[in-house]
Amino acid sequence: MVFQGSSAAISHTGKVRSNNQDSGYAGSNLFVVADGMGGHAGGDVASSLAIGRLTELDQPFESPAQAEHAIRDSLADTAAELIDTVARRPELAGMGTTVSALVMVDDYAVIGHIGDSRIYLYRDDTLTQITADHTFVQRLVDSGRITPEEARYHPRRSVLMRVLGDMDPDPEIDSFIMPTQDGDRWLLCSDGLSGVVDDAHTAKTLALGMPPARTADALLKQALDGGAPDNVTVVLVDVGGQHPVFIGTPTIVGSASNPSGVVVPAARPGRSGWLHHARQVANEPTHFEPAAEFLEELIEEDRRRARRRRFGWLAALIVVLAAIGLGLFAGYTWTQTLYYVGADSDSVVIYRGIQQSIGPISLSTVYQDTNIPLNQLSDFDRQTVQATISAPSLNDAEKIVERLRPAAEGSG
Repeated sequence: MVFQGSSAAISHTGKVRSNNQDSGYAGSNLFVVADGMGGHAGGDVASSLAIGRLTELDQPFESPAQAEHAIRDSLADTAAELIDTVARRPELAGMGTTVSALVMVDDYAVIGHIGDSRIYLYRDDTLTQITADHTFVQRLVDSGRITPEEARYHPRRSVLMRVLGDMDPDPEIDSFIMPTQDGDRWLLCSDGLSGVVDDAHTAKTLALGMPPARTADALLKQALDGGAPDNVTVVLVDVGGQHPVFIGTPTIVGSASNPSGVVVPAARPGRSGWLHHARQVANEPTHFEPAAEFLEELIEEDRRRARRRRFGWLAALIVVLAAIGLGLFAGYTWTQTLYYVGADSDSVVIYRGIQQSIGPISLSTVYQDTNIPLNQLSDFDRQTVQATISAPSLNDAEKIVERLRPAAEGSG
């Protein structure tokens, strides 16, 4: 059965990179995002070859199981084609691509996935990430060593553990089948979107209910407003909805949209001078797949980062506690420069400190018992002393006592 719904695809180079290594496809039954890797030219070729191979799947299938089998075969064929291409064009060695593909079959979505492009489902006001990132940091998240928020800013967040490349003829593909229903919104995107726009803002945009093309434009704008350090590709698919489409010309975006085939451009020369250093660096590949021994090095580096992070927190805690301790000590020292006149059980006393306490800790001590009996004071003076009389210095406290002493002697 031909899919009934509406879709849109859009791709942008971003604000930093000089070329677009992403490719996207939105057809009648097939929807794909591919994010190329492998340098200035290789990523273009890899993502374009993937889209070219997968477009054969844009047809009605008899069953979801048949479509899933076809996706796995097509991705394996893509890997073989990448290997063959590098054999003929050695300058492309090291190229590869992520692929997130969606085939609609009746009331089911059939998914094939490898890499860190993503497929989301927005249903009943909830956005759910359907695919799992095949990245080094995702393994750290899965093992509980870092949080998802820490993963967004981890320096190794672009290290791919699985990818369609020119080294593995039998790539490990995630594939599965999910039921879908009218009103579902499926979002396929490269990490140029998901790495800049968080899920909360993505869900808010999808919730507006705009047609797919306007929604894709809005998501792209958010990525550009966030700096768009990488290529951004968005494919949005609405199931049913208010604007179902008929079979038409597929939409191809990004490097795969080049009608004359993939052209390998020369790398843009970097500008001289320290002002433009960052732009030259940005032409380096955004992803790479580590060798086994390099993975061990990354894991050890992450352990070192974790130890440094714990040490940093401990050092910060010590500094905070020391600052609090110094503050308390300075405050206590200041209180000991003050005095007040008060009473013990039966006589007038000069106290050093202030009348307050911190829990069980008193901030005053007896400095001198004047031996002036309370019962020899007038009622007014006795009540005043029992309420305490503040004195900014010892000299002032002694003057207060000297004033009370004649009154006491006179009453005696």
